[in-house]
Formats: sequence, C-alpha cells, structure tokens
Amino acid sequence: MSAPAIAGNTDKLELMAQAEYIEAFIIDVNGVPRGKWLQPDKAKALLGVGIAMPRSAFLLDIWGRDVVEGGIALDTGDPDGLCTAVPHSITHMGWADGTACQAMLTMREADGSHFYLDPRGVLSRVLERYTAAGLTPALGVELEFYLVDQGQTGGLKIAPRGADYSGWRGWHIDAVGLGEIHDYQPILREMMSNAKSQGITLETLISENGPGQFEVTLKYSTDALRVADSATLFKRTIKQVARKHGLTATFMAKPYGQWAGSGMHVHMSMLDRNGSNVFMGTPERAAPMLYNALGGIIKALPDTMLTLAPHANSYRRFAPGVHAPTFGDWGHDNRMAAMRVITADPQASRIEHRVAGADCNPYLAFASLLGSALNGIETKADPGPETFGERRSPSAPSLPIAWSAALDKFSDSPHIASIFGADFQRVFTACKRQEVNEMRRRISDVEYDAYLETA
Repeated sequence: MSAPAIAGNTDKLELMAQAEYIEAFIIDVNGVPRGKWLQPDKAKALLGVGIAMPRSAFLLDIWGRDVVEGGIALDTGDPDGLCTAVPHSITHMGWADGTACQAMLTMREADGSHFYLDPRGVLSRVLERYTAAGLTPALGVELEFYLVDQGQTGGLKIAPRGADYSGWRGWHIDAVGLGEIHDYQPILREMMSNAKSQGITLETLISENGPGQFEVTLKYSTDALRVADSATLFKRTIKQVARKHGLTATFMAKPYGQWAGSGMHVHMSMLDRNGSNVFMGTPERAAPMLYNALGGIIKALPDTMLTLAPHANSYRRFAPGVHAPTFGDWGHDNRMAAMRVITADPQASRIEHRVAGADCNPYLAFASLLGSALNGIETKADPGPETFGERRSPSAPSLPIAWSAALDKFSDSPHIASIFGADFQRVFTACKRQEVNEMRRRISDVEYDAYLETA
C-alpha cells in the first residue's frame, strides 16, 4: 500500500500505535479467523507493505489442520504471502481488557491481484464483473444465532442458560417477544455497542423460533464487500461478547435437533449507473431483469449448495415444512420457496435468498449468489413457473441435501469454476473431502445405541 493510503488512515494508524497489542487475522475458506497478536510497531506495515502470513492459513479444515490434498502447504514448502489490513476493520476490541485493537487482513499477490484463496478476494473479483457491466448489487442480511450454555446444563452437551434436564424450564420459545431479549439484555446490549463501534449497523434484533435464538438484520448497502465484512465481523463479535459472559454464541445451522435451525437470508436488489433499481416494476410484478437474475440463481443452486451449506451439520436444516428449502423454487412473497420475490414497494423490489445457513462463509455465499445472478442477467435466464404456498413448481430443481452430494456437484461444475476459478474450486473441494472423510471415521453415540447389539 502506498504512502498516500497510509496518510488517508492516520486515525487507524494512531489507534494501532497506541494499542497494547494488535489482533491481526485473515478469514479462511471456512469463514474462521486465523491470525496472531502483533506489537504496535507493526502498525505501519499493516497499512503499508503488509505482514507475512502463510498462504496455507487460508486452506485449513474446520479443525484447523492442513488440507494435504490441497497442495498448498506440504507440496510447496508452505510459503508466506503479504497481508494488509482492511482499514475500516481496525477498531478497538471492546470485549477485551485494555487497549487491544483488531485488524482484519486481506492477501494480494506481488502484482496487486487478489490471492486466489482469500475469500474476500473471491467476492471482490465477482464484484469487478458487476462494475464492468455497469451494475451495483445492493445487499441486506438477516443472520440467526443461538446463545447456549456449555456449563450448567444438567448433563446435556449444550442448553439455553438456566435450562434444566427435564426439558421444561429454560426451553421456552418467545418468538418475536421481548421477554427473551430482556433476559439476555446485558449480552445483547454489549453486542450492539461493539457492533456500532466497528461501523456495523444492526437495524433490528428479534427473538427467534428457538430457545435462546436471536436474529439480527444488517443494514442494506450498495457496498456488498462491506456487507460481507460486517457479517463476518459481527459473528466474531457476538462470539467474543458471549464468551465474556460465560456463554457460547453459535452459528451452527442446527445446534438442537428439535428446535429451529439458524439461517442467513440475503436480500438483493441491483442498481444501474444512475442509482436506479433495475428490478423495479409494479406492485404485482418486478422488471424482467429480476427474473433473469432469479433464473441464473435457481439454475446454479444445486452447484452452489456447498457454499451455502458447507458443513455436515448444515444439512440438518433442510426438510419439508421448516422454512429451509429442499428445491430451487421461487414465489412472490412466499416464504415457503427458496427464493422470495418482494415487489410490494416497487422501488424496493428485490430477491430474498433463503437457502444459506448461518454457518456459511459470507464471502463465498455472496459470491455464489451474485455470480449466478449476473450469469442469469447476461444469458436472460428463465426462472421457470412460480411456486404458490407449498404447491411447488414441477420444474424446480431438487437441491442436494446431503453433504457429499453437494460436494460432488460443486467439484464437477463449470459454473463454479467460472465464478470462483478452477484453482479455488479444486482446493475447496479438497478441504471439504478431508472433512467428509474425517466425519465418516467418527461413530456417533446414537449409532452404538441403535446397532451395537441389535444389528
């Protein structure tokens, strides 16, 4: 980064220089922060030439282990790359003691291009295609999570705070009620305060359909990369704040088998060079470009599923009648469909993408959504007939709702290669195959209960 870039961020430079330490981190392909603590004298490097990080840090499995078949670490000698800080991410860590601050990093090659494994770079490349097309996507995000207690749970692995083993006290649901919010008020207020100090605007906070489950809405913005940054930094923030209060904030797609899963719904509209919403039509029907974008998204849904539901637990969300779709369908103001088209206010006409789990990597999920939508616009794709209520369109493609099936779709897809690049497709496939193979080696308690003596 040049000297003028440093000069434009003198306040961030001063904040880091005065910190007790700097927690600097990249975001790996699974959406997990990976980094180190730095002394304040590294501040200029973070906003200048960068600091060294192993390239392999981007390609670790969910347990933090090298992905051997990815060919990034062992086959190459595990070389470093240079990472610079994303300026707006440099903020005081309000949950930490003292004056510590954070800095989220992004990696670039010597020629200034994005490192192909950096999820932030993956999304940036998709957005460059929109710029070339004279379009700007606008996104808003609804993100769900649970607050759970791993300590006083009456012998259970996890439970809501104050719950007992009977499954009655502490397990109540207060959907869209205020009682649950008030019960968790100290944590939620601190969460919102820390989000605000990082420039993350949370428009709403509600109690959701599970015990100790909440949903936040991140402000709609025409800066899709910043929205992905905000979703990623928010997840990190609420986890840290919850830990400070002795709880765990989990974005697992399905932490409880009997209660609602946690999703990440993404609202998308699109602006032209004049700032007008190209989806705007009438209250009954949007402009043709919305349906072209929708056609591209639906056609690609089976191939992109792995980026929307990347983990073994992700697939526990998907079942008929639970607001987690199993087909690539769409409908006007229909929450039963994978894609909800909203046109009541024509100027705010948009698509609500309802498939992704809260456990996804926002950069990869947004890249899938936006890359597929742009392909649909460019090819004038047809989304097919509409779904009405639960009367599904007969042409809607079935979604791979098994992890290994989604992995196979992703790994063989020319569409995925066109969005993410063949190299990213190959190494992300290797990461997920390593995780699948590890899970297959683990035998669950319920299997022993069911089969040990009876099979």
